[in-house]
Amino acid sequence: MASLRNANPRLKNYFKENYIPQVCEALLCGILVTCPEDPLRFLEGMIMVIIKSGLQNLLWDTCIAPSMKPNIRRLSETYLEQLFELDDQLMTPELMIKACSFYTGHLVKTHFCTWRDITHKNENVALADKMNRAVTCYDFRLQKSVFHHWHSYMEDQKEKLKNMVLRIQRIIYCHKLTIILTKWRNKARCKNKKKEDELMSKHELQLKKWRNRLLLKGASAEKSNFPEQSSSEVCLVDETLECDISQLPERAILQIFFYLSLKDVLICGQVNHAWMLMTQLSSLWNAIDFSTVKHAIPDKYIVSTLQRWHLNVLRLNFRGCLLRPKTFRSAKSSKNIYTGHYESLMPSLGPNCCRLLVWNYISPDAVPKIHRQAGCHCRNLQELNVSDCPTFTDESMRHISEGCPGVLYLNLSNTTITNRTMRLLPRHFHNLQNLSLAYCRRFTDKGLQYLNLGNGCHKLIYLDLSGCTQDLNVLSRHKKLKELSVSACYRITDDGIQAFCKNSLILECLDVSYCSQLSDMIIKALAIYCINLTSLSIAGCPKITDSVMEMLSAKCHYLHILDISGCVLLTDQILDDLQIGCKQLRILRMQYCTNISKNAAERMSSKVQQQEYNSNDPPRWFRYDREGNPLTQPENITSSKGHLELTVEKSTYSSEEEAV
Repeated sequence: MASLRNANPRLKNYFKENYIPQVCEALLCGILVTCPEDPLRFLEGMIMVIIKSGLQNLLWDTCIAPSMKPNIRRLSETYLEQLFELDDQLMTPELMIKACSFYTGHLVKTHFCTWRDITHKNENVALADKMNRAVTCYDFRLQKSVFHHWHSYMEDQKEKLKNMVLRIQRIIYCHKLTIILTKWRNKARCKNKKKEDELMSKHELQLKKWRNRLLLKGASAEKSNFPEQSSSEVCLVDETLECDISQLPERAILQIFFYLSLKDVLICGQVNHAWMLMTQLSSLWNAIDFSTVKHAIPDKYIVSTLQRWHLNVLRLNFRGCLLRPKTFRSAKSSKNIYTGHYESLMPSLGPNCCRLLVWNYISPDAVPKIHRQAGCHCRNLQELNVSDCPTFTDESMRHISEGCPGVLYLNLSNTTITNRTMRLLPRHFHNLQNLSLAYCRRFTDKGLQYLNLGNGCHKLIYLDLSGCTQDLNVLSRHKKLKELSVSACYRITDDGIQAFCKNSLILECLDVSYCSQLSDMIIKALAIYCINLTSLSIAGCPKITDSVMEMLSAKCHYLHILDISGCVLLTDQILDDLQIGCKQLRILRMQYCTNISKNAAERMSSKVQQQEYNSNDPPRWFRYDREGNPLTQPENITSSKGHLELTVEKSTYSSEEEAV
C-alpha cells in the first residue's frame, strides 16, 4: 500500500470522514488475535457487525472475542495512522526543538534547586535563631498586654468601689432625712388634726348651744303665745353669727365658694366684713366666668374686676358677652384701676344688693394715686374664651396678645376675626396649645398659613376649624397636632385629608362629621398613617363603605370612640370587624345606619360601655336620603337637630342596661 502523505487533501478527508483507518485497524487486529481458518468469511462477518453497530462506536478490539481480548493499550499510534498520514502528532522538527528545550530547562531547574538547597543549609541556623528571638519578644509583649488589661480592670474596680461607697453614704443620708421628715410630718399631722378636732368640737358645741337656745325660744314662744316674731328672728340671727365659717381652714372655704357662681360670690361678699374677706381670697379669682352674668353686668364693672385681680386670674370666660374694646384692654393693662366699691358693683344682681361694702376700704381720695402707680399686665392668663362675642375684633385681639403672652387655651369661635388676628397668633402666643376657630369665616387660607410662619404656633396640639371655609392643605406642616376638628367644612377634600395625615403621624382625635363630600380615601389614609387614632367621627359621611372600615379596624387598634351616624352604606360586617380589631372600643354611635340590623347592634352593645343606635332614615338636615343620594330641598336644620337629640335619647344602648 503506498503512502498517502503526498495525496490529495480531498482524499485524506474522505478517509478520515468514513473512518477507513479505524475499520482497517479493527479488522487487522481481529485477524491477528483470533487467527481464523477462513479469513475472508471472518472479514465478511466482522464487516456486517461493524455495519450494525455503526462506525461511531468502532473500537480497535471490536472484532476480537471478549475472551480473547488482550490487556494492552489501544493501537492508536500504529503504522496505519502513519501510513495514511492521519496522525496529528507526527514527529516534526519543531516538536524536536520543543522537546529539547523542555529537557534542557528541566535539567537546569534540577541542578539550580540542588545548588539552592546546598546554599540555604547555612541560612537555616540563622533563621532558627531569629525565630527563637521573635518568640521571646512575642511572649514579652503578650505578658505586657495582659498586665495592662489587668491594671485597667483593677483601676475600674477601685473606681466602682469608690462610687459604691459614696452612693451608700448618700443612701444612708437620704434615709436619715426621710426618717426625720417622716417624724416631723407625723408630728405636724397630729398637731394639725388636733387643731382641727378642737375647732370642730368648738363649732359642734356652738351649734348645740344654738339648737338648745332655739328650742327654748320656741317653747317659751308657744307658752306665752306672743304674736310678734321680729325680735325672735333678730335674736336667732345674732346667735347664728356665733357659728362663723370664717374660722374654717382656707382650703375648706375655697372649696365651698368654688361651687358658687360669680353672682353668688359677689352676693356673699355683702353679708359682713368677714364674709367679704373670704370672697377676696386670691385663689378664688383664678377663674372668672362672666358668661353667667353677661346680661346683668356693665362693662365698667368687668373692667374694675379684671384690674383688681389681674395678678391672680388664670382663666377668663367672656362667651356671648357684648363687650367694648376698653374691656379687652383691661385684660392687657391694669391702668386706671377701679378699686371697687361694692355699692356700685352690679346694681342689677338683685334687690338686696343696693347697699354694699367696698372691696379694700380704700377711700376715693386714694384712687388717683393708684391710677398713677398701676401698670402691670395679666401675664399669668392661661385660658381665654371669647366665643360668640359679636363685638370681638382684630383690635381687641391686639390688646390681648400684647399683654397676655402666656395663653395656652384660646377660643375664638364664631367671632369676626380676620387675617390680622391670624398674623398676631404666631407672633405673641408661642406656647399656644389649644385653638378654636370654629365658624370664623372672615380669614382666608393665607391667614391659616400664618400659623406656620416664624416661631409659629409649633406647640399647637388641638385645632378646631368646624364650619370654616379654608382648605386643609395648608395644615400639612403642623406635625404635632393630636386633635383636629373640621366638622361641616364643605371645602375640604380627600386630597387635603391625605396630605394632612401623611405629616400627622401622632394624630389621636379627628372629627370630619357632616362632610358629605369625603369618600373612602380618608379612611385609607388614616389606616396607613394614623395608627395611634383613639377617637374618630365620620357622622354624616354617606360615601364610607365596609371595605375601608375593615382596613381601619385592622390597623387602628387603640380606637376608643367611633361615631358612624348617618353612614348609610355600612352593614353588619363592620361590627364584626370592630369586635376583632378594635378591642379597646368604648363608645360607639350608630344613629341612622339603615343597613345595620338591630340584632347586630344588640350583640355589639355587650362589647362597649356606651352605644347609640337606630335604623331610621337620616333627617333631612343631613341633606341626603337612606341611599346616600343628595336631597334637592333640605329643610330647616335647627328644628331637625332638636328632633335628632330627642331620637338619640330614646335609642341609647349601654352595656349596663343590657346586663340588667
